[in-house]
Order: sequence, then C-alpha cells, then structure tokens
Amino acid sequence: MTIRRLPETVINRIAAGEVVERPASVVKELVENAIDAGATRIDAVIRDGGQTLIVVSDDGHGMSAEDLTLAVERHATSKLPDDDLLAIESLGFRGEALPAIGAVARLSLTSRANGSDDAWTLSVEGGAIKGPEPAAHPKGTRIEVRDLFFATPARLKFLKTPRTEQTHAVDAVKRLAMAHPEIGFALSDGERDLVKLPPASGDEASLDRLGRIMGKDFPDNAMAIDAEREGIKLSGYAGLPTLNRGNAQMQFLFVNGRPVRDRLLFGALRGAYREFLASERYPLVALFLELPGQAVDVNVHPAKAEVRFRDSGLVRGLIVGALKHALAKAGHRASTTVSNAALGAVRPGSGIPPSSGGGAGYASAGLRERANEFHRPLPDLDAPPSAPAGTPMDDQETVNLGDYPLGVARAQVHETYIITQTEDGIVIVDQHAAHERLVQERIKKALDSGGVPRQGMLIPEVVELDEGEQGQLLERADELTELGLVIEAFGDGAVVVREIPALLGETDIQGLVRDLADDLAAFDEGLALKQRLGDVCATMACHGSVRAGRRLNGAEMNALLREMETTPHSGQCSHGRPTYVELKLADIEKLFGRR
Repeated sequence: MTIRRLPETVINRIAAGEVVERPASVVKELVENAIDAGATRIDAVIRDGGQTLIVVSDDGHGMSAEDLTLAVERHATSKLPDDDLLAIESLGFRGEALPAIGAVARLSLTSRANGSDDAWTLSVEGGAIKGPEPAAHPKGTRIEVRDLFFATPARLKFLKTPRTEQTHAVDAVKRLAMAHPEIGFALSDGERDLVKLPPASGDEASLDRLGRIMGKDFPDNAMAIDAEREGIKLSGYAGLPTLNRGNAQMQFLFVNGRPVRDRLLFGALRGAYREFLASERYPLVALFLELPGQAVDVNVHPAKAEVRFRDSGLVRGLIVGALKHALAKAGHRASTTVSNAALGAVRPGSGIPPSSGGGAGYASAGLRERANEFHRPLPDLDAPPSAPAGTPMDDQETVNLGDYPLGVARAQVHETYIITQTEDGIVIVDQHAAHERLVQERIKKALDSGGVPRQGMLIPEVVELDEGEQGQLLERADELTELGLVIEAFGDGAVVVREIPALLGETDIQGLVRDLADDLAAFDEGLALKQRLGDVCATMACHGSVRAGRRLNGAEMNALLREMETTPHSGQCSHGRPTYVELKLADIEKLFGRR
C-alpha cells in the first residue's frame, strides 16, 4: 500500500482523541487557558453535560486578531518562549487543545487584548476556520464550544449520561479552583449554580477554598503541611485519620499548580496513613508540590494528568515524612466529626422543637423557656434528688479538670467504655481501641531505642499452622525476634512460641501467631518487616491490649487517659476508628432541651 500524508483535518481529529476525551476535558483545557491568561474571574456554562454547549469567559489579558489566528493552529503557543520543555511555568504548553476542539466541534473565540480598543472573533467548525472579524467584547476572552463531537459522531456513543458528564466537569473546575484560591470561579448549567467560589485572600485563603470544596468539616479537622527538602516544597492540608472516606475522591494532589492523578503520589499517601487507617478507608488531603521544572516531566500524558519525577524516591520520602510528622504533632486529637456523628445518632426525634413557629405541635418561645427552666437542676444541688450524691470514683482526690484534656474517669460501663468528665463536657473512651494504639506506639518506640524487651514463656506454646504459613513465619523468624517474638519450628505445620514481647502482657498467642501468618501472606515478599512495621505492631497490639469486657478500677482508667494524652496518634486505633468521643456540655444540654 502507498504511504501518504494524512489531511490536516484528520490529524486534528486524531489529536482530539487524545486531548478531548469528554466534555470535562474541554472545560479543563479552557479553564487552564484562562488561568494562564492571568484571569481574576472565570465563568463557565455547560448544557446537557457539556455536549451541546460549553462557554468559558475570563477577564485575562486577551488576544489580538493575530493571536486568535495562531491559537487555533496546531502546536502554536505563547507558553514556551525558549522552547524548553524543562522550564514549563504554565498549565498549557503544547498548543493542541483549541485546534483539537475545533476539529470535533463548533468553536468560536471572541477576545479583546489588554490595552486594545478592538475586539475580534474567530470560528472553527469541524476544522474549517472563519475569521477573524471585528466584534464587541470587554477585556478578556470568551470561548464557546457547541455540538461537541458532531464531526466524529462515533465518539458520542462513548459519553455517559448528561448528569455524569456534568459531574466530571464540576470536578475538573473544582480541582483547578483548589490550586488558585485568588481566582473567582463560577460554573452553571444555565439555570442553577454548580460551582460558585469567590476569590479568597489572606493567610487562610487556601484553607477557606478547600473548605468550600471538601466540606465544612475539613478546615476544623485538617493538619497544616509545610515541608521542604532539596529544593522541593510540599504544602497543603491533610485530614485527621478519623476524618476518612470509603473512596479516594477527596484526595487532591497538585504539582506546580497542576492537578494530577499520579500513582506514586497516591502510594505515598497510603504509606503515610498505613498505621492509622484500614485498607478500605481513605484520608481527606489536598497537597501541593512545588519543584523546579528540571526535576519533573509533565509531558508524559496527553491530558497532563500524570507526571514523572527525576528523583521519585525523594518526592515520596518528602510526602511520607511530612504527613507522619503532622500526624505525630496532632497527638491524641480526633476529628470533630466523631462527636457530631454521635450527637446526630442520639438526638431525639421528638420533644420540644427549636422552632418558634405557632403551628400545631410547636410550643411558643415563652412556654419553651419555662419548660427549660423546669428541667434545670435545683440551685445549690450537685445531683438530682433521686441520685446518690457521690460518684463511682469516690476515692479520687479533687483535681483541676482543666489540667487534663481527656478529663478524669468517673465510671466504666459495660466493662468496655470509660466515661470521663472534662472541664466543659464528657468523653467516652473505647478502652480496647485506646489501649491497642498505646501498645502499638510502645512497641515502635522500643524498637527504635534498641529492641523490644522479651518475656520468656514458662510453658512454650505450640501453634498449629499449615506448611505454607509455617514456612513464611520461619523465613521471617529473625525479624520477628527483633520485634520481641521468638518462634521455632515444631515438626511439620507448627511453630513453638518461646518468647513474646513483654509489652503485650497476657495475650492470645494462638490468635496473634495466626494473624501474623495472614499478614505475612499479604505482604510483598521483598519487603522487610520493618518496612511494614505499622502493620505488624498493630497486629501485636490488637492481641495485647486491654480487652472489652475487662473491669478496670479508677487508677487504671486514669492511667490510660494520661498515657493517651501524651501518646501520638492515640485519637484513633490502627484501623482509623476513633478511640474516644468528646461531647461538649452545651451540646448535651441541647439534647435535653436546656438550650
């Protein structure tokens, strides 16, 4: 067959297949162009999920008639002044987006350059260019895309429902808005606002923008991230482990202001939170990585969604280290959403409503106040008349509750939960989950300081396993010894446990060894146990912690509370579940209609 050059229209449609995957791709490219143009406000409209109409307007520096003509030609760009692909300082740089869009849709551009009295318009339909012609337009640019994929109707079959395509477009705008809080963004479907984000300024601008996108709970439960290593800077915010989701949709990563979905970066997130979350739970994070252009290649993916780092190990180490430092600094802090969820679960569905309306079933404001007054405790009486004046902790000395963030133990209920009194509320502690975290941190600390103390078994315990599990355990016997667990082979398909970590105390050795065998089966065989230290310690701690159902005295409960206050990460167990719930007195009073 004869080799021939493809027509320019076909070349553009092929390029469009890489750049324009769906309407959200068009929205992303046009909004990125507006950001690169120095816009302070960007307004977008989409209809039918972007299939029939996409309009993006900005107040950026605009384009002249000559610029408009070049803008729709392939590989024509203003963003590579020195033709250096290692010195990219803009979101776009290939010069492919507009000609690709024009090849598969009806495209029109209207723009007025900054400082110019004239505006110009140009249109492209299925690759055919018309214009430029004079037009009326304020400073900035307006781009309309109609009938997307009309020139390639086969592509229409691959689009999802308008609602789904709209969701992708909203996500694209939100991701770009997170990296540029100084710019105002608006996106609508022509009838209602889908995104409305005013420009933010000041020290809290980034966190304010993140809260508007990631939810109002995020700012209250986020840890600031600020780290730098060898010219690479990491900033942003990461949520406490107890603020988590069942998917990764609230994980946002940016490289030099560019939103990316990079496997290396997501892997670093999993590594940092591995000790604090179950494998199916995901933290909420928004991290911004800034590094020299020579250290990253953004030209490895048509949609620029993935990047390649010159020193990926350095980047991963920076992310993991910064997140672990922030998690350690958070101490025993748990997210406020835990207490809010608890209040929502126990809030009565009936009773005196808060509304002051006069409809049937609603009490007047005066009547509610009198009812509230009736429910308040009698003056000079510390306890209701029918209750004993003391507490289960009669033997405790008078203490200043303000000295203890987690309060002082007042009772244990169901041999599982510790009830404490704080200066302005109460705390409910899950004794097993809390002690599990404390034991895990003790084991890690002991290993870092030279080795985990071991305790010999008076009567060595034999654990029956299958041969595969036995082999995996024995292959790691030396590493397990460092962690305080000494095992030996005992015939075929069994091991004998001779020493255990002294920190575990009384423990279920059978369950511990079997769970460790399961863990090893799931690990990468090339990974040393120290690299999966959090997983191993968590397994050990689970079997060595105070079990639910064990009765504790006042001294034991308070000792547990004091250790939690000084131990990093004690606000959540190894699976990301909270170890305690704090309820403020004001919230409790609302539950009983006292406020």
